[in-house]
Amino acid sequence: MQLTPAMQNFILHWGEMGSKWGVNRSVAQIHALLHIAPDPMTAEDISETLSLARSNVSTALKELQGWNLVKASRQLGDRRDHFTSVRDMFDLVNTVVEGRREREFAPTLAALDDVADAARSDATPKAIRERMEETREVMRLFDDWYRDVAQLPRPVQLAMLKLGARIARFLPKGRDS
Repeated sequence: MQLTPAMQNFILHWGEMGSKWGVNRSVAQIHALLHIAPDPMTAEDISETLSLARSNVSTALKELQGWNLVKASRQLGDRRDHFTSVRDMFDLVNTVVEGRREREFAPTLAALDDVADAARSDATPKAIRERMEETREVMRLFDDWYRDVAQLPRPVQLAMLKLGARIARFLPKGRDS
């Protein structure tokens, strides 16, 4: 695959963003390439296109498969795997958000539950216990909201997203309202 300057910029930027999100730059670049590629690509194709070591590509593909962002398929007469990114952008965003929730947010909530239990039975000062409890309650509120919205049908989720900030016109003004 020949990369145009715009394609190169997309891949490079995705790699930069990946490193800010805690993802290895080459993993993010491989994902970007597969995201824009019109057809499935082999590891060799990816390695050649991005000038990355084949071993680096294999490791990155396994990581992307672990995140459910990339799928492997076979083609008749070819023993190699052919890789594609999640094609639907809505599904892609949902996959990333759910993956991050499972890996980062949910374990933090569980740890806060444990901390709250321990703080009730030790000498943790009341003001600090209350602050930790507030943190847990707000995080739980966001998590409950996310899980409720995630269960809605896609058309309803899309309608909510399109409604966006326009709903703020109907809500009371002010920070504490």
